[in-house]
Amino acid sequence: MRQYLLSVYQPDGPAPPPEVLETVMRDLDALNAELKAAGAWVFAGGLHPPGTATVLRVRDGEVLITDGPFAEGKEHIGGFTIVSAPDLDAALEWGCRLARATTLPIEVRPIQDGPEA
Repeated sequence: MRQYLLSVYQPDGPAPPPEVLETVMRDLDALNAELKAAGAWVFAGGLHPPGTATVLRVRDGEVLITDGPFAEGKEHIGGFTIVSAPDLDAALEWGCRLARATTLPIEVRPIQDGPEA
């Protein structure tokens, strides 16, 4: 089984109204339960707004620390789920279900295997 990162792309701006957010959270909780029951759930988490990010960058041998996201954009990664799936098609199916639950764009990307111990 390979692991895949399902990144949730969220538009910048305020959160949706409570009645919309309640439906999304209900659908997301149901999907997470299905992922766990299928043995595909590895880890998931939501992120604080991009303004809480800190970027570390090496310049001339020194590490510079700056506040805020690395890139400016109209969307940011608002959360993620890591799934275990036998192949890309299975991971894409989980990604489709996550897109339906969150109503947001989802990027599916395989996680590279680490070096052998």
